[in-house]
Amino acid sequence: MKATAERLTVRELGAWRAFLRAHSQISRELEAELVAEHDLPLASYDVLLQLAESDARRLRMTELADRVLLSRSGLTRLVDRLERDGLVEREACPSDARGTLAVLTEAGLARLRSAAPTHLRGISEHMTSRLTPAELDELQRLMLKLGVGSLAPPVGGCGEAEGMR
Repeated sequence: MKATAERLTVRELGAWRAFLRAHSQISRELEAELVAEHDLPLASYDVLLQLAESDARRLRMTELADRVLLSRSGLTRLVDRLERDGLVEREACPSDARGTLAVLTEAGLARLRSAAPTHLRGISEHMTSRLTPAELDELQRLMLKLGVGSLAPPVGGCGEAEGMR
């Protein structure tokens, strides 16, 4: 039977709303810091990070859209801006003439490296420092249970993408 709003408990709705509020607040704070210090919106940072973490610093546009959770058209517009700024290039996919690759440029990698300390500091300030190690473990376990962790590629042990080192 499909759940409806009338069938959700106060506890269920409270958990859902708390999750949405926390995500929204933390995302706004991270965005504001990246824009203020690096003139780099959070979505742009995420695209650069996903490319840095990928093989040869390139991904098919469709795969990149899935990783950053943007619509295809939203990603196209974002990559257009990043390309104009010299942070990303497009290449034809060698194995499929219909496909297009987004490729991280050296300037894009440098911009990502410059912004990473701000972003990591923000994650610590707005989230991880507010939780105990046990709470962080539990939060990760719960997010993986919901399937969120299956979308993110692994990152290096120090919180940086392998491609950023």
